Amino acid sequence: MTVMPEIKGFESDLKVIFEDLHAHPEIGFEETRTAAIVAEKLKEYGVDEVHSGIGGTGVVGLIRGRQTGNRCIGLRADMDALPIEEVTALPYASTNPGTMHACGHDGHTTMLLGAARYLAATRDFDGTAMVIFQPAEEGLGGARRMLAEGLFERFPCDEVYGMHNDPMAEPSRVGVVKGAAMAGAQFFDITVKGRGSHAAMPQQSKDAVVIASSLVGDLQSILSRNMAPLDTCVLSVTQIRAGSAYNVVPETATLAGTVRYFRDEVRDLVEARMAALCKGKALAYDCEITFESRNIFDVLMNDNDLSEAYLQAAADIVGIENVGVSTSPATGSEDFADMLKVVPGSYITLGHSGSGALHNPAFTLGQDILPVGAAIMARIVERRLKPARG
Repeated sequence: MTVMPEIKGFESDLKVIFEDLHAHPEIGFEETRTAAIVAEKLKEYGVDEVHSGIGGTGVVGLIRGRQTGNRCIGLRADMDALPIEEVTALPYASTNPGTMHACGHDGHTTMLLGAARYLAATRDFDGTAMVIFQPAEEGLGGARRMLAEGLFERFPCDEVYGMHNDPMAEPSRVGVVKGAAMAGAQFFDITVKGRGSHAAMPQQSKDAVVIASSLVGDLQSILSRNMAPLDTCVLSVTQIRAGSAYNVVPETATLAGTVRYFRDEVRDLVEARMAALCKGKALAYDCEITFESRNIFDVLMNDNDLSEAYLQAAADIVGIENVGVSTSPATGSEDFADMLKVVPGSYITLGHSGSGALHNPAFTLGQDILPVGAAIMARIVERRLKPARG
C-alpha cells in the first residue's frame, strides 16, 4: 500500500469528518448541512474556486495545478443518505431518526475532500482538477439536475471519474467493468380501476385485486417469452396496494416496480410489452388500467481506455495485485451514468472492511478505506494531468 504521506498525515482528520457526516445524514436535495461542511472545507484547503447551490445542494470546487494547462479532470462523489433506521450501535451512529448513510456516501464525500486537500496542497499537475459533490443520487435525479443547471457548460471537463465502496470485496481491492458496467433503470406504476362490491357478492364486482394479481404473473412472461435468451433484464413488481376492509372487494389496486436493463433496445421492448399487456388485460376484464413508466438511471458506460488508466492509478496505491477487470456488470444502478453520457470517464469499486450489505440498517464502512480512496482519486488527476518535465 502506497498512500501519499501527505494524505496519511491527515488521515485522522478524514475520520473526524466521516464520523460527523455519518452522525448527521441527510436525504437527497436536503443535504444543506453536508454541503455547507464541504464548501467550508474546500475553502479551508485553499481550493481556488468553490461554487455552491448547483443542482440544489451540489458543490463544485476548482483546483489549478502549478502549470496552467487547458485540460480538466473531474472527480465526483455523492452526498445523500437513505430513509433507513440505523441499528449499528456505533458511537457515531445517525442522530437523525429514520435516516442513515447505509450506502457509504459519507465515505465518498470524505474521500473526495481528502483528494481535494492533497491536490490543493501539492498542485503537481498541469491543468485543473474539478471536485464535484453531487446531491440526491438515490433515485432522485441529482446528477441530472446538476447537468440541467449547466454543470459541464459552466465548468468544462475532459474526463470524469467516480468511485463506490464495495463491502463484498476484499479491503483495498479495486475493480472495474469496461463498457456497460451498471444497469439502467425504469420505475413503473400501474393502476387497475374496476368496480367495488360487497365481499359476499363478488359477482357484482370487477375485482381489481384479481386483475392486478394476474397482471403480476403476466409481466414476468415478457422476460421468458419476448426477450432474447442472452439479453439481461430484471423486472420486479415491488409494491401492491389494494383495499382497506375485510368485507369489501376494492375498486382500485396499484402495482409499482422497476425494470433493470443494459441495452436501450431491451428497455424499449419491455416497456412496449408492459403497455400492451395492460391494454389487453383492461379489455379482457372490462376495466380501466393505466400504465406509466419513467427513466430513473441510464446504463453506466465506462470508457475502455479511461478505465484502464483508472486501474493503473489505483495500482500505484493498492498494488497491481489488488486491481482487476470484471466481466460481470451489476444490475444495480448509479446516476453517475448521466455524467458519463456527457463526459467520458470511468467508475470503479473499492473494497473495504465493515459489516452488512449496502442499503442495510446494519451496514458499516471500515474507515481504513478513507485515505486509500482519497489517494486513488488524487492519483488519477496526477496521472492524467502529468506535467511536462523540463
